Amino acid sequence: MLTLFFQHKNFMIGILSLLSLSIICQIVMGVIYHKLIRETENMSTTRHKSLQQLKLKFSSRNKISEGIPNVSVFVDKFMNQIKVGCLPLSFLKHLSGQLMLLAVLVAGIGACLGIIHGESFFNIAPFYAVSFLGLYCYFAVSSLIDIPGKAKILRTNLVDYLENHLANRLEQTESDMKFINMDKPVDTLKPNNIKDTLQSSSSPNPDDVSLHTDTPPAHKENSPAFSKSEAEELERLLKEFLT
Repeated sequence: MLTLFFQHKNFMIGILSLLSLSIICQIVMGVIYHKLIRETENMSTTRHKSLQQLKLKFSSRNKISEGIPNVSVFVDKFMNQIKVGCLPLSFLKHLSGQLMLLAVLVAGIGACLGIIHGESFFNIAPFYAVSFLGLYCYFAVSSLIDIPGKAKILRTNLVDYLENHLANRLEQTESDMKFINMDKPVDTLKPNNIKDTLQSSSSPNPDDVSLHTDTPPAHKENSPAFSKSEAEELERLLKEFLT
């Protein structure tokens, strides 16, 4: 059987190379999506450059336009711009499918040329075998990696963080800053006013001093219960009573 493969060596190398590149594209996309999903699970401390740019862009737009009405569209635009080097992931997805179809096309061309040259079915059977096995490997890897499922998870994580965490945090921060600025008087921020306030508190008003420095009234001596004349009259009556 191996001799039949080597009879069409050039075709077989081309078919296997195209199928391998197609599967590699699927694996690369799966690895990138998996990495992004892992980073989005802890977006507050992520160091991923693209995700940091997404957070910064969302914050700046939220401040300028006072909120983003459709966060899902904002996330979809970000996901469409994810790249591997200079190639977007959408291009890799289409490239993987095109490489697989091209491998099948090369196998069909090889089988047709074998039929034209009068080769038997056993001589051209390797083309069909490679095509079927390549298609099976492609779809098996594609189902295991599950690119659409990973893209959906990534989109859900991003929308949840931006809409339910980052947006509320920005609104809370802005409301706190407005509340602080409303309660804090502007004049208290000036150093001259602070100095004047301290001086005024240390040196009171002269008018107030005059009011408070008045000599308090002297305490009156306790007045006797009887006057002098009444005391003499009482003494006289006592003497008359005793005599």
